[in-house]
Amino acid sequence: MRGLAVLVVVLAALAAWKWDEITRLRAVLTLFDEDRIVANFSRMDAAFLSRPVPVAGPALPLPEGPAMTLPEGAGDWIAERAVTGLVVLKDGVIVHESYHLGTSAEDLRISWSVAKSVLSALYGILLAEGAVGTLDDPVTRHAPALAGSAYDGATVRDVLTMQSGVTFNEDYLDFNSDINRMGRVLALGGSMDGFAADLKARDRAPGTGWQYVSIDTHVIGMVIRGATGRTIPDLVSEKLFGPLGLEAEPRYLTDGEGVAFVLGGLNLRTRDYARIGQLFLDLGRADGRQIVPEDWVLASTRPQAATAPGAMGYGYQWWIPPGSTEGEFQAQGVYGQYIYVNRPAGVVIAVNAADRGFTAEGVDARNTAMFRAIAAAAR
Repeated sequence: MRGLAVLVVVLAALAAWKWDEITRLRAVLTLFDEDRIVANFSRMDAAFLSRPVPVAGPALPLPEGPAMTLPEGAGDWIAERAVTGLVVLKDGVIVHESYHLGTSAEDLRISWSVAKSVLSALYGILLAEGAVGTLDDPVTRHAPALAGSAYDGATVRDVLTMQSGVTFNEDYLDFNSDINRMGRVLALGGSMDGFAADLKARDRAPGTGWQYVSIDTHVIGMVIRGATGRTIPDLVSEKLFGPLGLEAEPRYLTDGEGVAFVLGGLNLRTRDYARIGQLFLDLGRADGRQIVPEDWVLASTRPQAATAPGAMGYGYQWWIPPGSTEGEFQAQGVYGQYIYVNRPAGVVIAVNAADRGFTAEGVDARNTAMFRAIAAAAR
């Protein structure tokens, strides 16, 4: 009994010591549960390590205009896709804004991979300033920790276009996939830099084929940090969000070393996602100021990688739907996060969702069809 009592005390002390890590791990393991996912996606910074992105100054104005009538089937689509926030801009004016499943306009909603497109915008700004070398620099030039890893020999262009060749299982439904192992590293306060450096296998040589590999975006962040000696939140604040103007202070999830989870850990209000879309619709300009270089906006939202015929095109961390007209593109994250831009129509659509069926066959095509229908109705 005395030995058992000692064991209980030891276990209790261990649990208290590791309580934060245990809490975050539990959050990861239950993150997508049907009864938790909506609330989780609106308060991710409460469950994980995070840091603010300071934003000073007024928000880019988004005046309200006459309310549009959503196209036929939009109500069913909102319900089927578990949409939590929907903001539609026409010529920079809000023509539809609605929130669902008990959420509100003030929620900071997780971006998932929409954050990749934001990081691409930052990279384009720094590239024009001469702060990060060239697209054809090897990633190891500014991220020497990747020497000897699967990224050794890959260029910045390779990772921007998801053509690193690195072997990576992106299956969110497989507990042992690389993407889920990465999530557990994040939850337990591990190092994302270390996770990337520990990847050793390749499917192909860098630059020879496209495969969506989320950790590629973290490598872009490593390059930026190595080249500038600064953190991503500080740079995003100074170079992008500050000049653009957001209505609420964003937060980045971080790993245990305080490094921002740049491939999917940004948290913003839905209206602020729409502001990012409007910035790209306006070729990188906001309030009379060029924030993202126009040539980068155009290059990053045009196909840059050899994706399969008939599939979504991929630029520099932006997606191009099949059959797109010039100026139609989107940022996209798992579980239904989107910033859809249709420049010819003058329309931006920001969507947040908790869509547990996002991997079902045909969902991407149905979403694109709905975005185009909304854009047509907003004219």
